[in-house]
Amino acid sequence: MPQVRIIAKNFMDLVAALPVFKLDKLYDSVFVCEAIMRSLPPLSKKYVLQMLYIDVGLTAKLLEEWVLSDGLSKHKAAVDRLLQLRIFIETVDRKKETSYTLNEKFKGNLQKYIVNGEAMPREPMPSSIVVRLPTLEELEAYALEQWENFLLQLIRLTKGEKSASFSSAIMKVVQRGLLSSRDNDGLKLTENGFQFLLMDTNAQLWYIIREYISTSEDRGTDSTDLISFLLELSFHATGEAYNMNTLTEVQEDAIKDLSQLGLVKLQQGFIVVETNFKLYANSSSKLHCEILDLFSRIEYQVPNLIVGSIAKESLYLAFSKGITAEQIITFLQQNAHPRVATRIPTVPENVTDQIRLWEADRNRVEMIPSHLYDDFPSKEVFENACDFARETGGLLWEDSQKMILILRGECHEEMRNYLRRQR
Repeated sequence: MPQVRIIAKNFMDLVAALPVFKLDKLYDSVFVCEAIMRSLPPLSKKYVLQMLYIDVGLTAKLLEEWVLSDGLSKHKAAVDRLLQLRIFIETVDRKKETSYTLNEKFKGNLQKYIVNGEAMPREPMPSSIVVRLPTLEELEAYALEQWENFLLQLIRLTKGEKSASFSSAIMKVVQRGLLSSRDNDGLKLTENGFQFLLMDTNAQLWYIIREYISTSEDRGTDSTDLISFLLELSFHATGEAYNMNTLTEVQEDAIKDLSQLGLVKLQQGFIVVETNFKLYANSSSKLHCEILDLFSRIEYQVPNLIVGSIAKESLYLAFSKGITAEQIITFLQQNAHPRVATRIPTVPENVTDQIRLWEADRNRVEMIPSHLYDDFPSKEVFENACDFARETGGLLWEDSQKMILILRGECHEEMRNYLRRQR
């Protein structure tokens, strides 16, 4: 789906239409304030920044003096936008003079942003834990495929084919204006539904997002929380992985719904680890299979199930590639199946302990590049070479009877030059 983006102006129109108490609640989030600030017209931004550290209201007349006479129409549009979003609070005194002050919550959060700089809502997961991330090209292909599937399923519903992949939230959206049912005659595309199919992708996406927000209260979800989260997502880096364990229930449901539209890709393949070191992953993904193959032995794979086992040999191979025991354990814990995710510990202790022991056992032996020297012409040359090796700090081992010594690799050149001089 080529660079699908929510149109900022339309989204801000939706925000501006919220009731006053919901709009004020929305400004509790610094990320929402920053996102809205970015979406403002240039002149509106200028007014906000100029008034950011002014503690008293400014009269409408004074504000007009900030622009030239030929810019009054832009001035009016900028002020109207700020009033719609309740960034400007309008007051009229006894003399019928209008003044504007900045919304205190919006003002305070914007000051924090200016002082502290931009901060991410949550940090991406380290690449060492997620092992491999899809490329931007793979994400693009996934998004296109998901969106096409969404449209195909919408059409199939009108042909009497049931679709189990739509979540209840997405189903409510499509039934609200795109589909209708009359006299038990099944679902049919409405006039809006036909128009929807003929729209460009951006317009289609905006329609779904708008209806998804509009129907949120019917699902028992506060629209303010949903809008806040959607705006928060705009600060996440494309292509990075984020831990779903940091999300609230509302946010997690939203992520699952967005994944059906191709806006988010869920990487999780739920894993269950047993005390006998058997590993089961609910996934048919080749990527998940490759990831598990990095530290376990894959025994067989059937539709939506990968079966493997954690063995000493497979872990030693993982350790040799730079993967640590803690990274493997963290990966298993963070991808635990929901049925075991609430269990403490999520991964059996005997398994995690053994993984750590195998790593410690492997680390007992230190690999040091070295050179072996033998075939010395005399005992004296051998002993002189040993003394030289000790002085340079390169001697690792010696056998005086067999006249063999082992030297650190970095000291090889010095020893070779020394032995040449002894000839």
